[in-house]
Amino acid sequence: MLRTLPTTSHHIAICEGNFLRLFRLLDKFSQDKYAFETVNPNSSHLDIKFLVLNKTKHTVLLEAQQSKLGENTLNNFTIRIQVSLDAKLAEVTSYQGEKPIPFFIKKSKIQSYDEKMQQNRFLTEWLESIFISGISPKENIKAIIKND
Repeated sequence: MLRTLPTTSHHIAICEGNFLRLFRLLDKFSQDKYAFETVNPNSSHLDIKFLVLNKTKHTVLLEAQQSKLGENTLNNFTIRIQVSLDAKLAEVTSYQGEKPIPFFIKKSKIQSYDEKMQQNRFLTEWLESIFISGISPKENIKAIIKND
């Protein structure tokens, strides 16, 4: 049991951090759709969309997409995230349509044994990069362009 305890507590800490980032970014999950654009230093932009697939009193199922219109690059991806409102946790349930194997199951030949941890860590890094690079709701960018 002691071997799994640090892994579990680290995993929970990552999920708690992801919840706080999403809660802040998505305005307490008050809407069904969110659309943002990144503000990149090299004048490029990426479209970021969050869609609420299912919402109950205690959970929210989100689909997050990042894409660059007209291009099929490595920057394009889709993540599904299960948010537990009462436990204040957000965990990746699917990346690019593939479900991760839970960290407590023995190593599989199909997927890496720590794939679930990697996907949640990726979500953390992606959300942090959104806050660092800067984002703006699409409506704000359209209004700025019309005023110029």
